Amino acid sequence: MRVLDSHLHLWDPELLHYTWLDGPLAWLFGATEIEHARIPRATTERAVFVQAETVEDDFLDEVRWVASLAQRVGVVGIVAGARLDRGTDTTAHLEGLAGEPLVVGVRHNLQGEPDGLAVSAAFVTGAREVAARGWSFDACARASQLPEIARLAAAVPELRMVLDHLGKPTVGTADVPVAPTMEWVRDLDDLARHPNVWCKLSGLPAEAGGDWSPEQLAPFLDAAADAFGVERLMWGSDWPVSVIGPAEADDPYANDDGSPMYQPTARSRWAETVIAWAERRGHDVDAILWRNAEEFYRIGARPTPADAREERPRRGLLGWLRGERT
Repeated sequence: MRVLDSHLHLWDPELLHYTWLDGPLAWLFGATEIEHARIPRATTERAVFVQAETVEDDFLDEVRWVASLAQRVGVVGIVAGARLDRGTDTTAHLEGLAGEPLVVGVRHNLQGEPDGLAVSAAFVTGAREVAARGWSFDACARASQLPEIARLAAAVPELRMVLDHLGKPTVGTADVPVAPTMEWVRDLDDLARHPNVWCKLSGLPAEAGGDWSPEQLAPFLDAAADAFGVERLMWGSDWPVSVIGPAEADDPYANDDGSPMYQPTARSRWAETVIAWAERRGHDVDAILWRNAEEFYRIGARPTPADAREERPRRGLLGWLRGERT
């Protein structure tokens, strides 16, 4: 079974600057860490790296760092950080990204932006510049913002867009599940009417705080399939954001106070959950796990750079799990 993870993060707080990392996420997540989170059933595993919300000044440095690890990690495409509302500064940044061969798209993270930004004149102009370069746009937005994403899709129909994390609906937890709301289903359907928009089956474990079950999340996968059709769905792990939560059973490193921690098998559990769901529904598993992401990001036979420098020794997550937390 081949797997092309459409939504993988990597970060290094000693090399780049982030303002949002805390708790078990505030550690190095690089080549060594993802190697310990591989999907056992995958005979071939590749990934699209999605910007990890460094500070804006580090957007290009982040691309270059990930490119240096690409061959070792299996990254075959990079969705770079970009602000699309900066006018000439946006143009200059996109021109800088054009010199990086692994860049296949950009993401201006919209989930915390004020209403109306994504359909402002400046943003739409930036989005058109992205489309003109043949790149795609990752729309990371909350459920309440889906109508605005639909308006952006209508304003720039030539731009290939993918909705991250199904629009971050409220899902509850394994013990207290929440059914999909009528509003979210309606807005997802409205967005899917734009043929230039696709959807990632990603991020739902994080919306559950890491406390989830396959049965709880299946209705959300069904709604996405009903809206977009299997041909516009792609699996994404959202690693490591979606692997933080209550300790897994028999984890020898479980926190004594029960606080959230890294879940070593959560990435593979999410993959197996989507695979099992797709098989039960009679959906094309290879399309969801590989072909659709390959087509959307126009990866094909895109080579990875030969420069795959070893990471310099740092105190990464594996050390944290073993108690090196000072």
